[in-house]
Amino acid sequence: MRQADQYVGREILSGQFRIIERVGSGGMGAVYKAQQPSMDRFVAVKILHSKFTNRKDLVSRFSREARAMSHLTHPNTAKVFLYGQLEDGSCYIVMEHLDGKNLGQLIRHEGPMDPVRAIGVLLQACAALQEAHDKGIVHRDLKPENIFLCTQGGIKDYVKVLDFGLAKVTEREMRPGSMILTQEGMVFGTPEFMSPEQAQGKILDARSDIYSLAVILYELVTGKLPFDAKTPMDYVTLHVQATPIPLATRAPGRQFPPALQGVLDRAMAKRPEERFQSATEFAAALRGILSVSTLQDLAQTLPAGTIPSQPHSQSVTDPIAFERTTPKLDSVPSSVSTPGAAQSSASKHPSTKPGPAPEDTSATMVDAAPRKTLLGISRGPGIALLVGLGVIIGVVVAVGVTLLIMK
Repeated sequence: MRQADQYVGREILSGQFRIIERVGSGGMGAVYKAQQPSMDRFVAVKILHSKFTNRKDLVSRFSREARAMSHLTHPNTAKVFLYGQLEDGSCYIVMEHLDGKNLGQLIRHEGPMDPVRAIGVLLQACAALQEAHDKGIVHRDLKPENIFLCTQGGIKDYVKVLDFGLAKVTEREMRPGSMILTQEGMVFGTPEFMSPEQAQGKILDARSDIYSLAVILYELVTGKLPFDAKTPMDYVTLHVQATPIPLATRAPGRQFPPALQGVLDRAMAKRPEERFQSATEFAAALRGILSVSTLQDLAQTLPAGTIPSQPHSQSVTDPIAFERTTPKLDSVPSSVSTPGAAQSSASKHPSTKPGPAPEDTSATMVDAAPRKTLLGISRGPGIALLVGLGVIIGVVVAVGVTLLIMK
């Protein structure tokens, strides 16, 4: 029996939950659909493989996700009911069960999304992220695979933000002994959606998440990413150095609201201080793109409180939440993929032909992401050298062209 199937048909936690089926799995663990008889409901149970219980970095990430999400109550954030360790020592998280697809699956199956629909999705994601930012939590791994769409309370396209496994949580909200993943010089996240400061291993705040949200929106409306790249390191370099390809150039056959390009340009500015300073401010700008009639129609299909009325940016300046320096880890693996991350980051680029997408249409698919999350990379001689080399090549080419012209 495969390790991921060992729990199917079993009862866990003294009979509180009965595992029905596995709905997703990967190198680190699996997600199961389970029944909770006492509450007459289904839940999703995420279990870290028992063989990893001696890996402090992975256990800390798993606990970090549960702890971060347990602090969040916004309806657009997936709910955590319980977390801890099973009798065999495996770590688990019991979460709400969701039926639907993540944005990554939708893009692969349906292609680019209508801009109005995409903005409706982003408004909900912004609302969820604002609560997290207000609590001093930076997601740090926002990507389409971590934004789930379901139907809830009769509302379609109801957003649930998932996977806070790389979240930066204030030290006062962490349990003693938790490993801290916020030190300078380390890179965490998914290369295709990293902010420039994240790619350079700098200390992050809410504005890094805003950059990632903007990249997600760009991909939703064009079906492509804002840079042409073939490898994860290419993306890292381009986020730091290059200007995103304009929407009209990237998807010439599609129509976009006139103001959308300007909003994305600001949200993806290289310097954090030039971006929107909070998720609510970003959402307000997105709302401003839409006509009054469109906004009224959209408001009828979104959860109450999703569409903001006033920009909000105070959380960015919270020195406790965002500017605390921390000691360097003794050791961090150079690359660890999340469960389900079987393909390379490059395989999701629009220029390639993706393989068949898994039909994971139920449960909280927290880690079912084909784009790899990098759990830790030292910025030292790796990424810094790559970025520097790119700059040097650019200078050499410019000098060569100048000399030719002079001749």
